[in-house]
Amino acid sequence: MDAQTLPLKILVADDEASIRKTLATCLEGEGYAVTAVSNYEDALAENARRAFDLAFVDLRLGEANGLDLIPGLLAEAPWIKIIVVTAYASIDTAVEAMRRGAADYVPKPFTPPQVRVAARKAAHMRALEQRVENLEHSAAQFDADLDLASANPLMQQAYELARQIAPTEAIALLRGESGTGKSVLARAIHAWSSRAAKPLAIISCPTLSAELLESELFGHVRGAFTGAVQDQPGRIAACEGGTLFLDEIGDLPLSIQPKLLRFLQDREYERLGDHRTRRADVRIIAATNMDLEQAVAERRFREDLYHRLNVIPIPIPPLRERPEDLEHLAGRMLASFSRSNHRVFAGFTPAAIEALRAYAWPGNVRELRNVVERATILCRQEQIDLADLPEHRAGAQAAPRLGDLCPLAQIEEIHIRRVLASTKSLQEAAAVLGIDQATLWRRRKQYGI
Repeated sequence: MDAQTLPLKILVADDEASIRKTLATCLEGEGYAVTAVSNYEDALAENARRAFDLAFVDLRLGEANGLDLIPGLLAEAPWIKIIVVTAYASIDTAVEAMRRGAADYVPKPFTPPQVRVAARKAAHMRALEQRVENLEHSAAQFDADLDLASANPLMQQAYELARQIAPTEAIALLRGESGTGKSVLARAIHAWSSRAAKPLAIISCPTLSAELLESELFGHVRGAFTGAVQDQPGRIAACEGGTLFLDEIGDLPLSIQPKLLRFLQDREYERLGDHRTRRADVRIIAATNMDLEQAVAERRFREDLYHRLNVIPIPIPPLRERPEDLEHLAGRMLASFSRSNHRVFAGFTPAAIEALRAYAWPGNVRELRNVVERATILCRQEQIDLADLPEHRAGAQAAPRLGDLCPLAQIEEIHIRRVLASTKSLQEAAAVLGIDQATLWRRRKQYGI
């Protein structure tokens, strides 16, 4: 087993003490983390408390049938690979074990090499499934701005700090405006860590109600709330051994904050509707565009949770503060979108590059990505030109600052754009700006936002 990866967790369920000891010794010698139990009930209880990758299950567990344990284990952990071990070997029991969800079948008496081979095969299956899950997730989440090269000193510092903490278990708090690439950096930290072969789960805190968000995080049992028709393990259980990225954690409801704090401190939690305490080995990365210190002062965010999360803060500068990166980012995005749209471009014209540099980019890298994607689709020439850019970007001048000799409307436009980029709705943006939504709608139409 690779020393850089976390050991797989194996549950052994056998009513014979000598067999349990033999299996545990053999598997621990391979570097696995083994938990051994003697009966049906303890097997279900251990599987509910922590996430296992594999299970060796005896066909006879006292008065209980080991075959009946298979669906119970899978209901709690659909990913677990179950190997049935029994002295009652026959074609019929092997077929029935597979039908119920077992991955393999080892007859007694067995030899240590047989156990090791079965464990390696099941572990390989589990690793392949996780690799496919990660590849599918990466493909779904891929952005053209995934390249982390930067000529900006502040961005270089952020990347260097991220690389430095990636191999550790430290909580990272990524801080920056919306669209600056916090989720991209979170995925990079996971990829650079020893947990890279394990799942990465992403939860966007503002997108769900408090009840649904708690269920998404911790899971629920059937009947926990209206619509809970079956047990759900939750993201924490699903990314056992991996990383959980909590995006925009400043929007985490107050009712959930104590539960997250407990998990960060003790690695323990309960599912909705279930009083059983469970444990999980999951690293947390969080991100926010919010002033958490202000949120703490206003009692919208718990101070103890803030201090627990703010162990390694990584500030990410907005795109307007890293103009030296703009041409490189735009070029990378153009190449990516050209491939996906089966087009070939010779880059940007000097006029288009100058317009991109002059624009303030309130939506940051995400907005640049949208602009380049649009240009890739609409351009009919060999190079992206001014005519292929949205009108307000093409006509942009260098962003004025407070106190510059410029019309008040220019300052107003920039401020409105930045507030819109940092808020989740027109209603919230209007409240921040101190105007009604109708006035904000007229300003958006006036400035082409």
